[in-house]
Amino acid sequence: MNQTEKKFYNLFSESKILINEPLSKYTNTRTGGPADLLAFPQVIDELKNMIIEAKKLAIPVTVVGNASNLIVKDGGIRGLVLILVKLNQIKIENKNVVAQAGASLIDTTEAAYKLGLTGLEFAAGIPGSIGGAIFMNAGAYGGEISKVVHSVTILTRSGEIRVYQNGDLDFGYRHSRIQDEKDIVLSARFGLEIGNKKKIREAMDDFNFLRASKQPLEYPSCGSVFKRPEGHYTGKLIHDAGLQGFQIGGAQVSLKHAGFIVNVGFATASDYLAVIKHIQETILDKFHVQLETEVRIIGENS
Repeated sequence: MNQTEKKFYNLFSESKILINEPLSKYTNTRTGGPADLLAFPQVIDELKNMIIEAKKLAIPVTVVGNASNLIVKDGGIRGLVLILVKLNQIKIENKNVVAQAGASLIDTTEAAYKLGLTGLEFAAGIPGSIGGAIFMNAGAYGGEISKVVHSVTILTRSGEIRVYQNGDLDFGYRHSRIQDEKDIVLSARFGLEIGNKKKIREAMDDFNFLRASKQPLEYPSCGSVFKRPEGHYTGKLIHDAGLQGFQIGGAQVSLKHAGFIVNVGFATASDYLAVIKHIQETILDKFHVQLETEVRIIGENS
């Protein structure tokens, strides 16, 4: 910890900031090197103050949500890393669900169901946070966050709080304005409709069954690794290339779903990245299709 980071650490002595903390403890892949400083802000004001003070001290800040659709390289992340899982309040206001960035999609869909609100069923089993879902316009089974989000409250890197309406967010396939401007999602308001509670539950259960039967939920993974290329299905391309079961170190192309790379035992981030590179090169060579990663890859090489 350098002097600048020590000064920041002392400013937030009551926040229980962790030093040189392995991020493999928190990522869904169970891989990733250390964060110089790791914090879990519990209220918006604490997060805002951390952002402002880090900017004053020229400490880089990385926000990782709940670290689900993410690969942190083995060298870790310099500066301050923020995990927002403690900012997880969910409120119901008429037909709107308002969820903080660290709330899980699963908990948010359950909250909507309990009040008979329909529109979020597609997200029932997605293991991400609200902030991450807005960041990448998460979607599944024909649904997308962009279709149900009404507005998003964000924090700029200079510490200003703003509210963006849906049309301000430049949503696209696995894209939002948040990615371009590096804003930090604080909360999202979803505009839902009154539905049939029994049918909502049935739809959620169906989606959860499909995930459990088709996805390798029994292993650590970063979720879907690649974006779907136009005119193709990623999993089929990888399967047809004979890559299911391909393994480097502890990272393996899932035998259950070729679009997933799973940690079958002591994988490193470098293992994951090597498998990703091999898949991309093979698919380009065999089918002349360039696969782009959906998973966010951050940090430094070891």
